Amino acid sequence: MKNDCLFCAIAAGEIPSNKVYEDELCYAFHDIAPQAPTHFLVIPKVHIASVSGINAENSAVVAHIFEVIAKVTKEMGIESYRVVSNIGEQAGQSVPHLHFHVLAGRDMTWPPG
Repeated sequence: MKNDCLFCAIAAGEIPSNKVYEDELCYAFHDIAPQAPTHFLVIPKVHIASVSGINAENSAVVAHIFEVIAKVTKEMGIESYRVVSNIGEQAGQSVPHLHFHVLAGRDMTWPPG
């Protein structure tokens, strides 16, 4: 856990959130500014700044997160969804902690942004 990280504090329960799922490796919660009828984030509990910080030592948690996304969306009855991770300010990353947006419930356009 990084002391000044918003998402580390949320995962630790220090800042309230609307929890979707939690286990020993990751935490999922509803986005406070949803961009779709269903919009939640899934984060690792260990601090990783972004996709660019994934390496051989921490990549297993990313595989686990995608397993969780598949499980949670299935439990929610969601068959079609988009998973997004922004890396860096220009791409729209506002919190420097790896997170995956899961968006569903509306038509998604392409290209995004």
